[in-house]
Amino acid sequence: MMKRLVNLGLIQMTCQEDIEANFDKLILNIKEAAGKGAQIICTQELFKSPYFCQVENPDHFDLAEVIDESSPTIQKLGVLASELKIVLIASLFEKRAPGIYHNTAVVFDADGSFLGKYRKMHIPDDPQYYEKFYFTPGDLGYKVFDTKFGRIGVLICWDQWFPEAARLLGLQGVEIIFIPTAIGYSRAAEGDTYDSAWKTVQQGHAVANACFLAAVNRVGFELDPSNSNDQDQSSGVGPNGESGINFWGQSFVADPDGVIIEEASKDQEEILICPVDLAEVEETKNLSSFPYRDRRVDSYQDLLKLYSG
Repeated sequence: MMKRLVNLGLIQMTCQEDIEANFDKLILNIKEAAGKGAQIICTQELFKSPYFCQVENPDHFDLAEVIDESSPTIQKLGVLASELKIVLIASLFEKRAPGIYHNTAVVFDADGSFLGKYRKMHIPDDPQYYEKFYFTPGDLGYKVFDTKFGRIGVLICWDQWFPEAARLLGLQGVEIIFIPTAIGYSRAAEGDTYDSAWKTVQQGHAVANACFLAAVNRVGFELDPSNSNDQDQSSGVGPNGESGINFWGQSFVADPDGVIIEEASKDQEEILICPVDLAEVEETKNLSSFPYRDRRVDSYQDLLKLYSG
């Protein structure tokens, strides 16, 4: 089978309070990735700011922006994609209307055209991940985008734990699933098991759907803004036991057999460049009957129930 080689670029970086500085750094990283041959480039989740969902603060809604073809960010990213001749996936905080906000990824083709957006469907509400305060669940469904370099799908962070989401992309013939992410250790007791589970479940999505999967995480410690000297910091993950999130990086690309073929560091900013051969998707599907041929769709009705116990 003729090879279909494509270079993926994953941007793993730290974020500071200065929104424009984060955006400028991302643009420099994108240009560097393109200079190294990347053809499809993906950012981490909410790259413009620190991960503000550690606390419930209505002031953070000011970080959101309208996302349409006339918005300054969309125009700037579109011009960048066109100039570099890259497919670009970027994660943004979308203001849809007062009181309705989304965690949204936008997709541009290599000619700079705005292909559309995906709104995060699964919204967590855990300690230091108070996303239900900020984000309305997505209403655009699970979408794939036909780009110059391949048929791609996008999920966002918490979506990565749900096999149903990946399957719905797989059923549309996705070749690469990209997942912008912001996840890390928030309690010292978590050890190294949580990030192992995070990688394993996503490797499973690649296997189950015979596709490539690229997860793009942020890196570095971000202090919980609600920290005070009165708090018990014995279980925190900061350098001095402070409460916060230590984002574990490890952005990676898995192939259709679930093998991690490239992985970034756990504690450093990095531009990960990974060549993939999309011909492997069709080859894997031809050799493995379980992803689609042997599905028993007549027996899956209970998947529509919240719980069958």
